[in-house]
Amino acid sequence: MMPLSMAKAGEVGTIRKITGKDEVRQHLAEMGFVVDAEVVVVNEIAGNLIVQVKDSRVALDKTMANRIMI
Repeated sequence: MMPLSMAKAGEVGTIRKITGKDEVRQHLAEMGFVVDAEVVVVNEIAGNLIVQVKDSRVALDKTMANRIMI
């Protein structure tokens, strides 16, 4: 298990765990980041990620990506 922020462009992973406060986890869940969802890293620039999850592309900063474990 590793944080999503360590994944490289083109890498596919399955979300195993989401850490952080309840509000943060709820916000990520509303965007589609839930346990067992598949996520693809589209691009990575200076630690910030563009990921595809459930047919949507979402930009995440490094701190948010660190909370998602794949």
